[in-house]
Amino acid sequence: MVDNSIDEALAGYCSFIKVVFNKDGSVSVEDNGRGIPTDIHPTEGVSALELVMGTLHAGGKFDHSTYKVSGGLHGVGVSVVNALSAWATADIKRQGHIYQQHYEKGIKIDDVKIIGDTSQTGSKITFMPDPEIFTETTEFNYEIIKVRLKELAFLNKNVKIILKDERSGASDEFHYKGGLLSYVEYLNRNRTVIFPEPVFLSGEKDNVQVEICFQYFDGYAERLFSFVNNIHTREGGTHVAGFRGALTKCVNKYANDDNIPKNLRAKLSGDDVREGITCVISVRVPNPQFEGQTKTKLGNSEVKSIVESICNEKLSSYLEENPQIARKILSKAVDSARAREAARRAKELSRKKTSGIDLLMAGKLAECQIKDPVKREIFIVEGDSAGGSAKQGRDRSCQAILPLRGKIMNVEKARFDKILSSEEIKQIISALGTGIGKDEFDLEKLRYHKIIIMTDADVDGAHIRTLLLTFFYRKMPELIDNGHIFIGQPPLYRLGRGKNEKFFVDDNLLNNYLFEQAGAAVTIKTDNGEVIVKDELIKLLKQLTSFLRINDYLARMNIWENLNNYLLEKDVVSADQFKEEFVNSLRADLQSNQVNVGPIRNCQWKPDCYEFSAAIKDKSHMIATVGPQIPLIKEYRQAIGLYPNIKKYIKGSFVIENGNKIIRAENWRELIALVKKESFRGSTLQRYKGLGEMNPEQLWETTMNPEKRQMIRVKVDNVESADDMFTTLMGDKVEPRREFIQNHALEVSDLDI
Repeated sequence: MVDNSIDEALAGYCSFIKVVFNKDGSVSVEDNGRGIPTDIHPTEGVSALELVMGTLHAGGKFDHSTYKVSGGLHGVGVSVVNALSAWATADIKRQGHIYQQHYEKGIKIDDVKIIGDTSQTGSKITFMPDPEIFTETTEFNYEIIKVRLKELAFLNKNVKIILKDERSGASDEFHYKGGLLSYVEYLNRNRTVIFPEPVFLSGEKDNVQVEICFQYFDGYAERLFSFVNNIHTREGGTHVAGFRGALTKCVNKYANDDNIPKNLRAKLSGDDVREGITCVISVRVPNPQFEGQTKTKLGNSEVKSIVESICNEKLSSYLEENPQIARKILSKAVDSARAREAARRAKELSRKKTSGIDLLMAGKLAECQIKDPVKREIFIVEGDSAGGSAKQGRDRSCQAILPLRGKIMNVEKARFDKILSSEEIKQIISALGTGIGKDEFDLEKLRYHKIIIMTDADVDGAHIRTLLLTFFYRKMPELIDNGHIFIGQPPLYRLGRGKNEKFFVDDNLLNNYLFEQAGAAVTIKTDNGEVIVKDELIKLLKQLTSFLRINDYLARMNIWENLNNYLLEKDVVSADQFKEEFVNSLRADLQSNQVNVGPIRNCQWKPDCYEFSAAIKDKSHMIATVGPQIPLIKEYRQAIGLYPNIKKYIKGSFVIENGNKIIRAENWRELIALVKKESFRGSTLQRYKGLGEMNPEQLWETTMNPEKRQMIRVKVDNVESADDMFTTLMGDKVEPRREFIQNHALEVSDLDI
């Protein structure tokens, strides 16, 4: 729906797009474009609006007099949205009127009618996803939509995009007048750049519009984001090939000019000149041909030469006019070329010294017997003790074990030649068999189709896992893209009862098991006489445990339990509620309930909203800000959904009956603790910190047995977010990491000290 509005913007008719998540779960997408035509279609005999909303391949993108360039190609977008919606409404402003038509499950339920007059133009489509089709959830994720809309605002500098969530009161506005310049600056915000202003190149040839912006930073990865008609082409294509060819050619040409010192003259490869570049390429093509329906790779051969010629001309001029920046780019590329040569020598040496056979001889890699890579899997484990248990417990026919000693190098901060000098990394490369580097990596040679990272459930284990993921993401991304990387899930707990034992990956699964045991044996009575047994008992205990986790989290943010319950009781569900009268009422109410409150003040980040400080009298160090930020906290929003089901149990006491035993619980927290205690009776609980604490049989049964184990497949949902996270956590700059730790410190529940 948004792409249709963006196409109106590309055609020069739209400057404003608004996306609203409505309280009932529907979504509205509104723009100030020309509005979908409502006249009767000359050949079909129905309204053009009805045709667009209800017929496949009826878009306006096939006729180039309507749209010179567009992201839509197939005329299926809005009609498919309509078909997958329980209901949809189209409100169209054009020709002085507001037109409206309603649909249910893609079929019109009335004719187009005029409901008002207006001098404006535009389209507003509201739709409700059909729960009979989307059976798991029909709830939209605000953060995912926000990332895409922000991306579109960078790519279309003349468009203001507003995102509003009526459910929570969250809102964002995106309008970047700098366009791609702003985008590259945003992408490099957590990196140290080697020159302050990004380089911007643009041009048009044969109706193909080209915009390219890039800037170098002091790292070693290439970060390139490419778009065709605002569609993110993750696999690149001819436009990316054109830019890469032109960049290599221009830098080499500049390096061979007479004004370059001899030590900077070298034949630079494409990889050399792109090391440490952040680049955004945006092209607008009248007839884009994509490879595959998902539109991730551009195939138009003519675009390559167009992009190349525009880049050659503009970049050559830029380098001549900005010699200082040109020298910095050149110096970085030459350093890369020297490192590449050193890496080549290291690789040759590595090939001679280290092979799969040498690894076997050294006793590090415990190989498996099957030769078919599809059936083979390798466990990368932490330390020799875990390696020993894994080697003894594995299925030798198809499971190989590679133990790592200590922590591998952080490849985010290291150049290629340094990476290849690391013994642990050489072992991984040699074991996998694919080679490394753009010239040598060959996915066909992968010796194991499942690469499973198996580390301890402590801080060091998490760090080693992060270092390994950084290595695979930066140096072998094809392994992640093709679904070969997994994270093993060793159990956190062992519950023993007699000769029987059960294992649990996390607290949640342990609690669920204990509550199911309680459901079979325990009866709960409330102080008003309600009896809760079996499935209802299990359901209540799970809900109360979730509420306990939420309360503990919010307490770390100084939103103590009584304050949280009070806000839920007052139906505080949206940031938009915090107007002056409402906030004054909350403040007065809390003050009468023995809470210290500060003066009411304007909220700085949300216009026309107010907030105040509150503290418990005997805990004046716990100061909460009661304001519009509370309903936006993810955990508080979970509490909003839970509270109606459990609020009658929050203030009461309980009697627990287990056979002949009767126990009194004074409150709901005590109820959870006592029920768990009763379920634990006669059992022993062990919490594992390391894999080495398990004997080989236990490790096989819990973590390595394909029929019983749980694993997480590693995949990248959003390239920009993933790249940003690795940069923040593993990069050279300390400030973003410190800020990340400060922002998320209160979310930590388990800390090894």
